[in-house]
Amino acid sequence: MNSRLVAALLIGLLVVLQAQLWLGRGSIGDVAQMQQKLDEQKARNAVAQQGNEQLAAEVRDLQEGLDTVEEKARSELGMVKPNEILVQIVK
Repeated sequence: MNSRLVAALLIGLLVVLQAQLWLGRGSIGDVAQMQQKLDEQKARNAVAQQGNEQLAAEVRDLQEGLDTVEEKARSELGMVKPNEILVQIVK
């Protein structure tokens, strides 16, 4: 009788563990679904990262463009900012 009880307990434990593996939290299906969600999020993140890089490049271009325009205006046209004194040294 004692060995039958132990066998029944072991079989019950095996059934519970198998049910957890196939149906419960962290089951094979649950892990596959979470992996799919993770892959989708990574794809969205990659698209967002490309957009961020494009915007950053546009900002750099605008900043450098303004600096370049200001530099050319100062050197080629002799323009100055308000309340600024320009001193040119000609060699």
